[in-house]
Amino acid sequence: MKALLMHRDRDFDPDADLPPNAQDLTQDLELDILLAAMSGGDPFLLGVARSAVLVGVQDPGVIVYRQRILADCLQQPEVVRELYAIAEEAVLREKKIWAGVFGDRYPEGLLHRSVQVLQLFVTLLRRIRGIADERAGAFASEGFRAFFAMIEHELDDAYIASIENHLRRLEFRDGLLISAELGAGNKGTQYVLRGAVRRRQGWKDRILPDRSGFVYQLPDRDEAGFRALSELRDRGLALVAIALSQSTDHILSFFTMLRTELGFYVACLNLHDRLAAAGGPVVFPEVSAGAPVLTGRGLYDPCLSLETAGPVVGNDVAADGRRLVMVTGANRGGKSTFLRSIGLAQLMLQCGMFVAAEQFRADVCDGVFTHFAREEDESMTSGRFDEELGRMRGIVGQVGRGSLVLLNESFASTNEREGSEIAGQIVRALVDSGVKVCYVTHLFDLARAFHGQPSLRALFLRAERLDDGTRTFRLVEGDPLPTSFGEDVYRQVFGETIAASTLPDVAMRLAAPDAERRRTAEPSADGLCA
Repeated sequence: MKALLMHRDRDFDPDADLPPNAQDLTQDLELDILLAAMSGGDPFLLGVARSAVLVGVQDPGVIVYRQRILADCLQQPEVVRELYAIAEEAVLREKKIWAGVFGDRYPEGLLHRSVQVLQLFVTLLRRIRGIADERAGAFASEGFRAFFAMIEHELDDAYIASIENHLRRLEFRDGLLISAELGAGNKGTQYVLRGAVRRRQGWKDRILPDRSGFVYQLPDRDEAGFRALSELRDRGLALVAIALSQSTDHILSFFTMLRTELGFYVACLNLHDRLAAAGGPVVFPEVSAGAPVLTGRGLYDPCLSLETAGPVVGNDVAADGRRLVMVTGANRGGKSTFLRSIGLAQLMLQCGMFVAAEQFRADVCDGVFTHFAREEDESMTSGRFDEELGRMRGIVGQVGRGSLVLLNESFASTNEREGSEIAGQIVRALVDSGVKVCYVTHLFDLARAFHGQPSLRALFLRAERLDDGTRTFRLVEGDPLPTSFGEDVYRQVFGETIAASTLPDVAMRLAAPDAERRRTAEPSADGLCA
């Protein structure tokens, strides 16, 4: 028996190796917040969600297969949670069943434990069969239809009744009947466990049993005799105990995989409930393959929604057929949040989930990579610029045609001229290699250089800023500007009075041409640099 709720033809592997950049993805996209919401505090669900989200799949057919199963789960959450609870109960209770005084290293103990476990499993399988009989018609997805059909076919009433009958016989209430042959040296061979002939006995037979025939009764203190008898029982029970243990392991593996695969959908239900409570819309994305596709409406960062009281501003993006999206504009205008929303949407799409948007469409990527600005290295083993180059070297060694690379303020740790030149060469090489790049930057020289190359067909977005300095946290299509309006942040921090005497000069320097900016970058008399 197989659940097959994550793939049509194979089990889901929760222990698959995570991508080499899993730590960077988790840190840059704040995945821990998303995974915590999915797990609901359950360590098992956390592990399943982490593996599913970070590993993902590249087959659009598998993605749609999971989407339809998840759509059923959203329509029937109580049934799915009940099925998951049954599978979880089977796995957890099996671990607590004791093998008895003999231990599961001996046939007697192994058989005793296997009977106990199978009795538990049969009870739980009956519950799953009951759910299938009552609720299978409410599920429309290919995966759930195949699952319930398997339950109906393999767990019919006759089969379950047969298992229960065998388990009663394996309790050996009428004793053990074992046959054997004499081998060389009169040693026993060919031990076979026989079905005991159950005879109806009256009260006289039970009080005064028939002792005719060849009967040998062990004396009470014959320890050697009891050991010999125990060895005879073990030889007779060995094959049956092993076969029953294998059957138990087979059913346990079914419950284990059912718990794992349903665990992914239960984690999705947990996240859906949290986002719905926060007022965030979700949608099943459209999946394509081949040409670069990236279109979204109302796209937002689900991690921000989970951590923020009130609704989160969503953004629209239309970048179909484009391999470069460059985002510039005002400080604290929502650029980094937008970049995270794209990365999270891509990961959620490729594991078969819904995404945080009103509408989303994208192509399947063979990998998602992030290169976000980091804090200064506290160990002082290298400077920020060296650290940035080292991480970029690692990304370049892993990306392939069709990958998605998200750059956030990359190479801003050096001066603008050098940063723009280095970033420009890297981005051109990535785009020419078929990699899709989304870049948030304040490097005006870099943005201006790409804007002047229509052949790239790049999409330029800008963080919207109203005339009074208000940030709407929306991105609109627009040419890059030579300023990121840092004076607005300055006013918020230091107040209008202080800003009035210093901001005009600072703003003029920020807007100056390259040569003038380099000339004015020397410290002034009061220690202020441009």
